[in-house]
Amino acid sequence: MVQKKPKNRLDSELYARLKAEAAAPYGGLRKFIYIGFGASGLIGAFIFFAQLLAGRDVETALPNFALQIGVVGLMVFLWRWEQQRQRLK
Repeated sequence: MVQKKPKNRLDSELYARLKAEAAAPYGGLRKFIYIGFGASGLIGAFIFFAQLLAGRDVETALPNFALQIGVVGLMVFLWRWEQQRQRLK
């Protein structure tokens, strides 16, 4: 009776994926957060922009609109930074 030896080596594709995840953990989660927060900021910016166009409650709508645009800008920056870091590795 011949016993088969268990495979001790991982295939190269799985090894490369695990190595990349060890170098930059939670990459998929970070991208999901960037997309989620960016979409939330975009929706908020649209709502506050509509309020500004209508002239309703401009004193509070303008700072909130600026904040939402800042959130969208930050998420775009973080997304691009993440992509650039991956290309350099």
